[in-house]
Amino acid sequence: MTTTAQGATTTQVYRVYIKATPEAIWDAITKPEWTARYGYTGYVDYDLRPGGAYKVRPTPEFRAGSEARGNPLPDVIIEGEVLEADPPRKLVTTFRMLMDPGLAGEPVTRITHEIVPGANGVCALTLTHELDGAHKLAAIVGGAYEAHGAGGGHAWVLSDLKTLLETGSAFTG
Repeated sequence: MTTTAQGATTTQVYRVYIKATPEAIWDAITKPEWTARYGYTGYVDYDLRPGGAYKVRPTPEFRAGSEARGNPLPDVIIEGEVLEADPPRKLVTTFRMLMDPGLAGEPVTRITHEIVPGANGVCALTLTHELDGAHKLAAIVGGAYEAHGAGGGHAWVLSDLKTLLETGSAFTG
């Protein structure tokens, strides 16, 4: 993670090694039947072309858990735009979390997923999140609020994705 002296620019970089094909990892990132099974369990909807829409809707389980904690959710919890899609190697999108007005009011950020095949069927998946000016979002996706019920951020989601692809079961499954 890098931060300027004034805290204005933050970039978080996460890498996980997964024993799976690039295509399997790509599908797990871009297909709702996969994304509903790991991490925070949202249904992704990508129009995988430059300028295409990116949206995430909560699963019923995610919605129920959030509402049980007193946090009602909108129908779309994340929105963005596809900037680049090169299946199964690279996906770049903008990202705006809509789960509360404070987060929705922060600047749009940028996420890059890069999948690089390696030896013995293991791929490196690197997620880079450019969070310029989005300080609250940076704390949340960095896992700073895990003890308060906000989850472990990108590191937790990527670990759960790896676990699901390698074992067939997610952390909660």
